[in-house]
This record gives sequence, structure tokens and C-alpha cells, in this order.
Amino acid sequence: MSRRRLVIALWSAATTVLVAVSPIGAFPVAQADEVRSLEYWLADYGFTDAWKTTRGAGVTVAVIDTGVDGSVPDLAGAVVGGTDLSGLGSADGQTPVGDESWHGTAVAELIAGRGTGGSNGVMGVAPEASILTVSVELGEGAVGSDGQIADAVRWAVDHGADVINLSLTRNSLDWPQSWDDAFSYAFDHDVVIVAAAGNRGTGTEEVGAPATIPGVVAVAGVDRDGTASQDASSQGTTIAVSAPSERLIAVDPDGSPRVWSGTSGAAPIVSGLAALVRSAHPELDADDVVNRLIATADPKGDPVPGPIYGYGLIDAAAAVTAAVPHVEANPLGSLSDWIATYRPASGASTLFDIVIPAPESTAEAAPRRPATAGSFDVYSFSLWAGPVALLIGLAASLVVLVVGLRARLRVLQRKE
Repeated sequence: MSRRRLVIALWSAATTVLVAVSPIGAFPVAQADEVRSLEYWLADYGFTDAWKTTRGAGVTVAVIDTGVDGSVPDLAGAVVGGTDLSGLGSADGQTPVGDESWHGTAVAELIAGRGTGGSNGVMGVAPEASILTVSVELGEGAVGSDGQIADAVRWAVDHGADVINLSLTRNSLDWPQSWDDAFSYAFDHDVVIVAAAGNRGTGTEEVGAPATIPGVVAVAGVDRDGTASQDASSQGTTIAVSAPSERLIAVDPDGSPRVWSGTSGAAPIVSGLAALVRSAHPELDADDVVNRLIATADPKGDPVPGPIYGYGLIDAAAAVTAAVPHVEANPLGSLSDWIATYRPASGASTLFDIVIPAPESTAEAAPRRPATAGSFDVYSFSLWAGPVALLIGLAASLVVLVVGLRARLRVLQRKE
């Protein structure tokens, strides 16, 4: 079993090794009635306009994380099911576990927070979507995290998830083979998977799995001005889109509001947007949903797509309402194709185990007549007859030369 740990996609003041992308600078903030005014991304990124079309009703988002506390007033009625795979929480997945136990609840609030009435409380980007919670053990000392994630993905699919949010990273490009099967299972069942890119502030300089898996929507983070976050983001060629990752707001299970940063928060904003798209366009499959996310993004950086912003900054209103052509495949790649190419029959479990065979010649071979029993294969003969004849000729020449030299030596001896 792999002992590689996952890390929370957050930015924490203390450098910790966690199994989710660890939050950066999470700390208590203002009074609860000020929370809504701090959610700048709702207006700045088009969510309030998108709500004129849909608020996410009928779509279920699975949060695979530290557990979601459904008793938080801001999530009243949002959590419709759950389980615990850590062995530490409650059977329904609603008892937060681990060092960053508030993390899963904060992620769920960004997706489907209902607020607490009027303009109070946390309002998620898809406030009528439903949440499934799967609590897993993430962080220092966690054992079997890779297996928990694989099982969690399958459980989420089997229990009706339309979108899966993974605010975690392995801090490595590769992933265990068990994830091949689990993520393929999700893709085969028409599920959109969104993952955090990770944070430089907690040591993730380059995007790690699951954000490196083909077909997964990898989310980078930007600051309030839409510029790539120095600490609350990462970079890599698999980045799909960017979303706010700084000065995010949450309400802890104990009711205390806090501000936090990290791609752990950017990812659920995109997961919520995927929920809005699925609600507004139930006829679309997961590939078309993913395509809408990237096709309607506001281009940012050079090139586009690029390793810092991907296709650009998300635009919720455009993703929900724009005319976007149908696609035949996930524009972010095919995991099944990747497996067929890079997972050899020898059973390599990581990228570093893979041995890529030498390329075969592309020259077209001459047709060969199949030999029959007892027959002489002329084609085979033509391959070795020339070299053999040359060797025979050289040998004969050598014999003649030796004989000649011996005769010359006899003549010289008689003269003496």
C-alpha cells in the first residue's frame, strides 16, 4: 500500500504535510452578518447573473474531504448523504476528522451554502445544489489515503454524484494505479471531476495528482484582482481554469466565521459552477460540461491555455448561457487513452515504474511468402546468402595469399 501522503489544498501559516491542499492563512474574521459582503466572487465572476437562469437545483456534488458538518446553519438541507472511509468519523461522513477538520465544511459552503436568511451567512455559488460528504483521513500520519480516495470516488459515483470535488493533492505528478480504475469508473459514469492545483505556500511548486490526471478539471488560484496568486496557487501544463483562491470566507462548525486562502477554495467554486451548468443544461454529458467551463473562460496569460491560468478565469454567466458547440470527447484528455499508452502489462503502479519500449521502425516491410513445411524460403535465403558469399570469397582469397607466400619463401630459401 502506498504511504505517499495527500495534502489539503490550503495555505497554512505553519508548514504542514496534509492529505488535502492545506489552507493558507485561515483565521477568524468579522461577525457572521458581515460574511456575505466578503464573498466578492459571487458578483465579480458572474454567479449572481448565472442565478437568473439556475441556482443548481437537481445536481449533486460529492465533497471528498475531511467531512462536512451538515448541522452548520449555512448548510441547512444541503447534505443529502455521506459516509466515512477514514475509520475516524461517523457513518454518515458528517463528523469532521483530522487536523484541518473544518476544511470539508468550508469547501461544501463554497459550493452549496444556503446562507442563514436574507443577506446573512455564506451563500455558495450553487446554493440549490445537494452535497454528498465522504470523510477521509488526510495529513501527517495518515495511512492508506490513496486507497481511501479511490474508494471515495467509487462511493460518490454509486450514490449519485454528478460532480466530484477533490481539494487535495499528492504533491507528485504520478498517482497509484487504483486511481486509474476509480477515476475511469467516474468518467464512464458521466461524472465531472474537479481538483485543486495546490499551493506554493505549502510546498506545491508544481501541480500534483489528482490534478494531473487526464480529464480532471485542474483549478489554479488568483487573487482579488484576477492575478495568479503567489502562495495560494501552483502551476503546470494540466491547469484547466483559474478561480479565486485568496480571502475566501467560511463559517466553522462552531459558528465562527473565518477567512482563508488556497486552491482548496478555488476548486469548489469551479465545482459549483459545473453544478450550475449541469442544472441549466441537463442534456449535456460531462465532456460538454467541461468544455463549457474552459470555452467560456476569460483568456488570461500567454499562451492560452498556459501553465499559470489554463484557459483563463472562469465566467459563470457565460458558462451557463453562452452558445458552445458540442464536443465528442473531454477536451482535457482521456484517462483511458493514457492508461493504454503508459500503463504497461507488467503492472507498473506509478509513472516512475513505467518503461516505454523503443519505437518500432515505421518503414514498410516487403511482403514475405509464408514458408511451407519442407520448402526452402527464398526470401530468408536472400537475407543471408550475400553475406555468406562474401565471407567465402574473403576466405578463399586468404588461402590463395597464404599459399603464395609459402611458395615465395621456398624460392628464397633455395637461393641461399
